Amino acid sequence: MDRRSALDALLALGVSALSRDALAQDRRSVRRVGYLLASVGSDFPQLHSALRTGLRELGYVEGQNVEIVVRSADGNADRFPALVAELVQQRVSVIFAANTAAAVAAAKGAPDIPVVFAGVGDPVGLKLVQSLARPGGNATGIAMLTPQLTPKRLELLKEAVPAIARVAVLTNPDIRGHEEELRDLERTAGTLHITLQAVAVQRADEFEAAFAAMTRERVDGLVVLASPLHHRNLRQVADLALRHRLPAICEFSEFTDVGGLMVYGPSWQQMYRHAAVYVVKILEGVKAADLPVEQPTTIDLVVNLATAKALGLDIPRSILLRARSP
Repeated sequence: MDRRSALDALLALGVSALSRDALAQDRRSVRRVGYLLASVGSDFPQLHSALRTGLRELGYVEGQNVEIVVRSADGNADRFPALVAELVQQRVSVIFAANTAAAVAAAKGAPDIPVVFAGVGDPVGLKLVQSLARPGGNATGIAMLTPQLTPKRLELLKEAVPAIARVAVLTNPDIRGHEEELRDLERTAGTLHITLQAVAVQRADEFEAAFAAMTRERVDGLVVLASPLHHRNLRQVADLALRHRLPAICEFSEFTDVGGLMVYGPSWQQMYRHAAVYVVKILEGVKAADLPVEQPTTIDLVVNLATAKALGLDIPRSILLRARSP
């Protein structure tokens, strides 16, 4: 090797070593991650620990090299813009938005801060991203397959309980995507010879009255649409469905854990955990605009057989062969 080649090799080794040292130093420095969520008062603390677990697996440990700045709307989505402003003042490097309303508020209120979202139904329609493959803005993350999965839940409920003919749909008028989901359900209901009854709930104290209305309307099944309100009160929804003898299906994986009959959807815990991959890539220099939006690849069908027994249901073998227990 001539002197020039040897010098180039030494320089390359020096640059490589400096890059490794810089990355190690960056890992040791404390980075601030904003965590914007609807409410911390949930029955499912595992969701709130999932992001931390994912970060820890990737080398970012709270109290050592990462600080998680939590801001909760306490069930009031109108608080999100003010909470985003607080995170901006805290100089966070990235914001993890745990639901759709949080993601929209963060992307709008903090345009210079990368936003990672989880469970957003239509990020393109919401203008959070330009496309799933090329987000192009300050937001990216994991999208839900809601338009495709919602009608499938009605089909599965009918397959599990063939006698149902009138199904209630628990909605929240504050969720703009519920109108579209209702239209999708109406089309599917027609092919299944099912009549739908939309029942709206906007506050936690309205669930009792909503289920009383379902009883008056003589519905014999229930589809629960996803919303932060429904998730925070999932145990109550499951209890009321059992009390009113209603076979119910939901997308939240925790529904069967608290006594609901059926779940069909991805694991929210896994979505939160996988969001840590996005957060770490952004902390290490990748732009949100260059990180394609992903969608869950595994969809679980879960049946709570104890609830089926309590409802006096004999779940068909065609369902049991595809389902797992909670």
